[in-house]
Amino acid sequence: METRSTTRHPLAGPAALAVALLTLTACSAATTDSAAGSGQNAAGPTIRIGVGIDASYAPFFLADAEGLWAKHGVNVELVQFGQGSEGVNNLVAGQVQMSGNSDSTTISMLPQDPDLRSLMVYEQSGQYLKVVLGPKVASPSKIRKMAVAPGLSELAATRFLESKGIGPKSVEFVTADPPEIPALMKKGDVDAYVLWEPWPTKGVAQGGRILENTGAYGVTYSQWLLTSAAWLKANPDTATKVAETLEEAARLTETDPEAAAQATEKAVKVPAAQTLTAIKEIDFGARDFTAADLKGYADTAKFFVDSGKVKSQPDVSAAVQRGWFTKNLKGSS
Repeated sequence: METRSTTRHPLAGPAALAVALLTLTACSAATTDSAAGSGQNAAGPTIRIGVGIDASYAPFFLADAEGLWAKHGVNVELVQFGQGSEGVNNLVAGQVQMSGNSDSTTISMLPQDPDLRSLMVYEQSGQYLKVVLGPKVASPSKIRKMAVAPGLSELAATRFLESKGIGPKSVEFVTADPPEIPALMKKGDVDAYVLWEPWPTKGVAQGGRILENTGAYGVTYSQWLLTSAAWLKANPDTATKVAETLEEAARLTETDPEAAAQATEKAVKVPAAQTLTAIKEIDFGARDFTAADLKGYADTAKFFVDSGKVKSQPDVSAAVQRGWFTKNLKGSS
């Protein structure tokens, strides 16, 4: 069963109802409550934000540790999930009001959850996801089974095979939760996988080897700040305050990686050294969406339709709020 914890802030409001995890539960790395009270002086209700438990969520944990939520006038409770997609499922269910998740995984969820809205990008990378080969796999041509997590992992695995001249249909994809995948590789149940940290490093500890990162074959991801259309319409000022906080936290993650690493270790037990490495691999920084982004998102949507993973075309243009970041955080239209 997945381990989930919440980061509570003193005086942030009444205790919220426990979140009932949806279908994507998993055995995950340990998480821990934080005693940081970064929202204690802010007015208004508590905003619950779903986050994952890896170093890519360092800006959220740094915002907690440094009291940045209160600085920007918002009460926040971080709710940790084994995968970012679980945070999005709970966003749709109304158990959290905002969430962070990758572009590819969110796009794959849009046909079922068309109310999702993406406000901005707060990080991007072509180095954080890596291809791991099992101990007995001499080369990509020997891959017969690949473990994938739905969304970004499956897209990255497919593009990897294509880059090596291997037909994806010639390889069996085994869907699993990320924490389970290194063990599947060690047992020989799968030959390879493509995942974000810490799972490549854990795979090496199980006898595997990292072949390359996804940027080597042209695959990058961006991480989105998400909410629902209804909540955004009702809470525009609060959404802006959260975005302002995340913008500052992302910038501080780049300029003070040691603080970000310590905050992440305290929040989710990821070793500080691992987060420091991740910060070198990830470009943290909040920004608006570009025309190039939208073209890439359209290609991603087409991938999920063509592969049969979704039955209808994801409406990326409705989900991505291009211009929202610029208008609300930069004061221009």
